[in-house]
Amino acid sequence: MSEKKTILILDDDSDILQLCSFFLKRKGFEVYAKESCNNIIQMMEDMNPDIVLMDNWIPDIGGIESTKLIKNHTRFKTTPVVFFSANNDIKKLAEKAGADDYIAKPFELVDLENIISKHINS
Repeated sequence: MSEKKTILILDDDSDILQLCSFFLKRKGFEVYAKESCNNIIQMMEDMNPDIVLMDNWIPDIGGIESTKLIKNHTRFKTTPVVFFSANNDIKKLAEKAGADDYIAKPFELVDLENIISKHINS
């Protein structure tokens, strides 16, 4: 059996964190869920995720700046970051942040699973 893939979910909505965590753990992923992006690089170093799900409206420095920090970091620049937000301009926000992909809220869990698979199995 292959080693478990790790997902870091950053969202200030605890309901989204719980739902996504429950679903993704049942799919065999190791999941870390955080309600802020304080010390994002430290989190990345501690958890070494295979993919990051980043909310736009996350407290502290926000999703765009957090994504830029990840993408400008030598060790983590190739880690896929999927922006997810209910914002109508999510495509533009994801591009501005340098995210690898995006998914608009509300989303179907199967779509979330597909977008994760697309990035960590490629």
